This record gives sequence, structure tokens and C-alpha cells, in this order.
Amino acid sequence: MAIIELRNISKSFDGYEVLRNVDLDVDEGTTVVILGKSGVGKSVLLKVIIGLIRPDRGTVRVDEQDVARLKPRSLQALRRRMGYLFQGAALYDSMSVRENLAFPLERSEQLDAEELENRIVAQLRLVGLQDAIDKMPADLSGGMRKRVGLARAMITNPRIMLYDEPTTGLDPITAREISTLIKNIQERNRPTSIAVTHDMVCARIIGDKAAILNDGVLDRQGTLESIRDSKDEIAQSFFASE
Repeated sequence: MAIIELRNISKSFDGYEVLRNVDLDVDEGTTVVILGKSGVGKSVLLKVIIGLIRPDRGTVRVDEQDVARLKPRSLQALRRRMGYLFQGAALYDSMSVRENLAFPLERSEQLDAEELENRIVAQLRLVGLQDAIDKMPADLSGGMRKRVGLARAMITNPRIMLYDEPTTGLDPITAREISTLIKNIQERNRPTSIAVTHDMVCARIIGDKAAILNDGVLDRQGTLESIRDSKDEIAQSFFASE
């Protein structure tokens, strides 16, 4: 069953068509990786799905709801069932790690102080950062910030996860660690997920299926192996460094 369905999605900015008649189905509990060079509209696609950007044409259905037709309160309710890992983690700089993780929980659940603390500590333990609970974002490395961002995105046990370039800006070793961590959490919680990236190592670790976004068109959908074996020049460019 498809939890995320995109039909004929198009979006232009200043006359430039970033997305062109995009179709995509993401089945329940699977992870689809959208491959593409920087600046081709991968992040726009995620923002269309979560309702931050309205497409010029087409339909977005998430968890059987037409995103464009939802009233603000219903859209907010849908977003509370979704987690979003931003490129730069997007932590609140004025909040400690504990406060960053508490923020989404306090908005979505009624927990007493002990329950709140237990949830935060347990989530930080999953990403190996329980000792950083009182640190400020400025005191964290890039990899640690990404781990905290992942912990915050997953702390409400979302039904749907969106990952925007989850390994960008990280060294290869840290990028692999973050990718493996995402894979472990995916296997543990089984959300329906989309990750946009140009990192093939990350794609191989976390993806069940993949597609390539190029010139606004999303095509070559299938397993990474089928894309690699397609002999398509654009598809092959992603595997050239392997």
C-alpha cells in the first residue's frame, strides 16, 4: 500500500520548471532514495510532500489525505505524524540538546517531567549522544549535530520520515556512520521514508528503491541494481566513482 503518492507534480520558480510531471509511489515501511545533483529540486520535492510548497499542478496524497486540500489544522495534524531531517540539522541554537528534543514532544504529547526526560534520554542513547544532553548546538561537531537532528526527527515515532541530504557536509567515515544509524532506526521503527541525496554510499545503505531526478523529471525508478544495470548515461554517472 502506497503511503505517499505523487501524481503529475510540477513546480516552477521564475519561469524555471524545477519539477515536471513527477509521479512517485512509496509503499508502507519502505525507503525510497531520490538521487540527483545539487540544485535539481530534490529538496523542493520534499517540501511539496510536507505541504511547505504548493505545486503548480498535480496531486500529493500522504497517508490517504490530499495535502493541498487540507485546512491548516488538519495539515498540522498530518505533519505531527511526519519527521523531517534537515540538511544542516536545523537545531535551535538557543536551546540545549535536551530542549531541542523536548520541543516536538511538548507540542504533540502530554507527558509529565519524568516521562519527558526518559523519552529524551532513550532517544539520545539510540544515536549514542546521551552524554551530550546538556550541550548547546554550538558545542557539537557536524556529525553530532546531525545525530541530534535525527533523534529529534524520530522522537515522536513518526509514521513518515523525510531526509534532506542526510550526509551532506560530513566526512566519509561520519557519513557512513550516519547512514548506518538511519538504517538501524528505519529497521527498528519501520516508517515510510524518502531520502534525497547524491551520496551513493548513503543510498546503498538506507534505500530499498531509488529514482533519479534530472531536469525536473523523476525517472529510472527501481532498485539501485536495476538503475546501475540500465546503461543509461545519467544513471551511470552516479555509479562512476564506485
